[in-house]
Amino acid sequence: MISLVFSDSHRSLSGMYAAIDRHSPQQVIHLGDMVDDAEEVAMHYPRLPFCLVPGNCDGWTTLPLKKQITLEGKSILLSHGHRWGVKSGYDAAIRDARAAGADILLFGHTHTPVCQQLEDGLWMMNPGPARSSYGLIEIRDGIISCSLCRA
Repeated sequence: MISLVFSDSHRSLSGMYAAIDRHSPQQVIHLGDMVDDAEEVAMHYPRLPFCLVPGNCDGWTTLPLKKQITLEGKSILLSHGHRWGVKSGYDAAIRDARAAGADILLFGHTHTPVCQQLEDGLWMMNPGPARSSYGLIEIRDGIISCSLCRA
């Protein structure tokens, strides 16, 4: 299964369209700061599932600020990151992911791409701003692989 991860699109849609067309994912995740962008892109791919969480620039919304989803038997915790204070460090986000039993932690907000597997096996990814980068998650035969791509 291939999933694409976007964040902080701020009305920059062309990279999202290009990445979806390039990778033909089975899932798209948008980590906020312009969830309207993700909803607009989703209308062009009606059979492709999109999972969205709002960011600090999304204004009032009824969407939950944090979600935990399961893809191919792997648990993914996602949020924009502002409530975890990720601009000051990742400790709160990592603690929350470990407490939730997540295999993958996804967040945005800092506009700084990060992709690494921690010593306990937890994958942590910030795809960076959609205008310049995005994340790619592959889950095959129970094995997770995460990477960053240039938009």
